[in-house]
Amino acid sequence: MSNSNFIAGGCSFTYGSELSDDDRGKNFSKKTWAYQLFNKTGMEHNFVCSAKPGAGNSAIARRTFHAVSNHGNVKGVVVMWSFNSRYDWAMPKHKHLEDTRWTTISPWDTSARANEVREALLNEQGQQEEWKRRTGLLEGTGVKPFAEAIYKYAANEYHETYLGWKSIIWLQNILEKKRIPFMFTLADNSLFYHKMHQHKDQDDLMGSLHKEIDFTKWFSFGERMMGFNQWALLNDYDRGTTHPLDKAHKDATMLMLPTFKKLIGGSND
Repeated sequence: MSNSNFIAGGCSFTYGSELSDDDRGKNFSKKTWAYQLFNKTGMEHNFVCSAKPGAGNSAIARRTFHAVSNHGNVKGVVVMWSFNSRYDWAMPKHKHLEDTRWTTISPWDTSARANEVREALLNEQGQQEEWKRRTGLLEGTGVKPFAEAIYKYAANEYHETYLGWKSIIWLQNILEKKRIPFMFTLADNSLFYHKMHQHKDQDDLMGSLHKEIDFTKWFSFGERMMGFNQWALLNDYDRGTTHPLDKAHKDATMLMLPTFKKLIGGSND
């Protein structure tokens, strides 16, 4: 087996939730855009998926960095950044959360969104079971009351965008320092735009942060940094409950391939 590694970071859009080989989240899908790009390298690398369904952008940066740190000879990294409104937090009561003390907190962890979640997952048995499992695990961890307080009193788009951009810059700079080739893209462009039109350079701080992001290392699915999910919706690809399915991933791979080859490399097949 090769000692070189190819790392993919992101949320469920990179992990492969609802794809045809989805085994209820036990393993990452090999039908995803990320795995198909990996196959296009034409080289004997190990595929390392650091993506996790439900991960927010701070978690994506943390988990991708952890994967890079734990795997030597990394030949390339791809990351599909996710939605705002998800927070990454190290909890003191952690044994029932991730393998580490970290957990992602989302609006779905609040009582106000519980009925919405049930309705969204009504016909998706696997995701419904996973949500129930997570809800059960959160009892006694402190996550649920913490989430209720965050989304009632503190959550706001400005702060979430700041955290997202900071995470992107942090990971970008680490990869550049390590001279690891990478390509970033988006699941949804809400990280940079509000309602597709209003740019989020809201003040001097955010404007300065935005200038630190190296957009020459990015792939966009269309104007205004269109994300994968938006592109799939616009082009009427088949969907599961909340995710584009196999055909969208396959076609997205072909769209991304020229940029991927330019930034990371791969065969000409």
